[in-house]
Amino acid sequence: MASVMLRILLLLVTLPLSAKAQTNGNLTLGSSLTADDQNSSWLSPSGEFTFGFRKMGQGAHLLAIWFEKIEDKTIVWSANGDNLAPEGSKIQLTTDGQLVLADPNGRELWSPSLTVAGIAHAAMLDTGNFVLVSQNYVNLWETFSQPTDTMLPTQQLDLLRISPPLSPRTLQISLSLFTRTKVNGCYFEMNYSTGRFHFKLKNDGNLAFYATSDPWLASDTYWVSNTNDSGFRLIFNQSGQVYLTARNGTLLKLVTSNTVPTNEFYQRAILEYDGVFRQYVHPKGANSSSALALGWSMVSSPIPPNICQSIRQTTSSGACGFNSYCALGDDQRPRCHCPPGYIPLDSTNEMNGCRQDFVPQSCDRSRPKADQFALHEMLRTNWPMNDYERTAAQTEDRCREACLADCFCAVAIFGGSGTCYQKKIPLSNGRKDHSEVGKALIKVRINNSTSKSTRDGNKNSTLIIIGSVLLSSSVFVNLLLLLITYLIYRSFRSRDSKLSKPVQINQATGMQTFTYQELQEAIDEFKEELGRGAFAIVYRGVLGSKDTNFVAVKVLATRTGESEKEFEREVSTIGRTDHKNLVQLLGYCNEGQHRLLVYEFMSNGTLADFLFGASRPSWY
Repeated sequence: MASVMLRILLLLVTLPLSAKAQTNGNLTLGSSLTADDQNSSWLSPSGEFTFGFRKMGQGAHLLAIWFEKIEDKTIVWSANGDNLAPEGSKIQLTTDGQLVLADPNGRELWSPSLTVAGIAHAAMLDTGNFVLVSQNYVNLWETFSQPTDTMLPTQQLDLLRISPPLSPRTLQISLSLFTRTKVNGCYFEMNYSTGRFHFKLKNDGNLAFYATSDPWLASDTYWVSNTNDSGFRLIFNQSGQVYLTARNGTLLKLVTSNTVPTNEFYQRAILEYDGVFRQYVHPKGANSSSALALGWSMVSSPIPPNICQSIRQTTSSGACGFNSYCALGDDQRPRCHCPPGYIPLDSTNEMNGCRQDFVPQSCDRSRPKADQFALHEMLRTNWPMNDYERTAAQTEDRCREACLADCFCAVAIFGGSGTCYQKKIPLSNGRKDHSEVGKALIKVRINNSTSKSTRDGNKNSTLIIIGSVLLSSSVFVNLLLLLITYLIYRSFRSRDSKLSKPVQINQATGMQTFTYQELQEAIDEFKEELGRGAFAIVYRGVLGSKDTNFVAVKVLATRTGESEKEFEREVSTIGRTDHKNLVQLLGYCNEGQHRLLVYEFMSNGTLADFLFGASRPSWY
């Protein structure tokens, strides 16, 4: 009996570990992870970093590395941001020594860009670097050499390193970083696709930031280290300094100079969605007494300090999208806005630019209609490098007259020197800043209904001609009967649809549920912003037809599965709370990927403090 038990124990010991478990240490050939809901991953020896799959939405997964011991599991590297892996995909260190991400059908989604031979094992290191190692313990490939938007302490970017074609969202080194994209006015952890800004160590020895994927246009460079023929290596040391050295190791330029106690803080430096390079720290340990214990805090000056003023492109939109302008917010982060008479192209992404919300002026010389347009003033605002005509020694009145009379003119800039700059659509490089001395004159239609009446009048004239022809035949009578029948049918359908539309009420909480379209209309297409936090924006809106029925609508960022649970907790907890000192939650929208909360409106200014500040309940 004893020998039987011994055999069973030996059998259990030799069984392989489950693929769903978290694995520490070296990974042998044949090891794999599957993209599913089991959160399988490979840990660094200390457990501070994890290599594995992160769920980005229904059935979509990102292969990534993240900080494991902090609450928000901040991602520092990813492989397939532009090509998310479906459920059941697998990352495998094959028996022939290849690291391959493939979908359930075996189609390759990603692999290291260099063909690597002679791999003996892989490892997730405590530095945050994932490495493929030879039998002689030489790193044949590492994520530090194929970075995305983030640098970590001990990481070096070497000019001599031969850089392969880059993975999505790359801190492309060759050498450079790519930004991630931004959606819905918030920096979404859900979106890891390639952004439009680049951070590159050039062959001429300069470290430079670019506003497009083409690093060869001089106008796209918005920050440069000025280390011509000298820069060789960019280093992020363990003390928290990022600096550029020469080939012989001589320090050339400090990019960030702050020092950080590495035993107390996690560190990262990132090229963010807005094109600004920032360095952050996060306290280690849940019981840290530091004031920084709430999360990541910026510890160095942003580079560049004002990207709105730094970018002056000749062939692209600038810091923000076309027909918009950039201005620093109170938090010194750039914000993109639409000028008067313009609306966002995409209400979920302020950086996508704006379009005219009126019919532009006609260039038909027989009908110029200049009297139907007016010029709105914007002080200290400009769209430089976008002039099609420039006239010196002008008065402001003459500058106004020239723009109103010219159908091509969308904006005129009247400078302090008496120069009138006329600009046409699309406007680029827009910025509003105290350093600007010019006055922008934005051309808008006085009453857009005038344009509509004109179009309707033209349509009516056409209908009169057609009607005159039809009256001469019996066809008119038949068409008239068909039209009457159709209108009666539409009337009945509209009435029945309105009568049958139910009001959806959540019986568990007693709150009303809204559709996304209803709340879009209530907050007038996201126009009046009350405040914003790290993952949400609050807008003022009106429910129904009464102008006094004000509400505050909080638009949440679509994030990971943990965020979904937080949304459910917020609805259930606040929905059951009824206290005179707390904001009343009236209802919510839980439609597709849209997550919105509808609160009663507080006009005394405490609402934003409740949602984002010190008054926020501990369970919120």
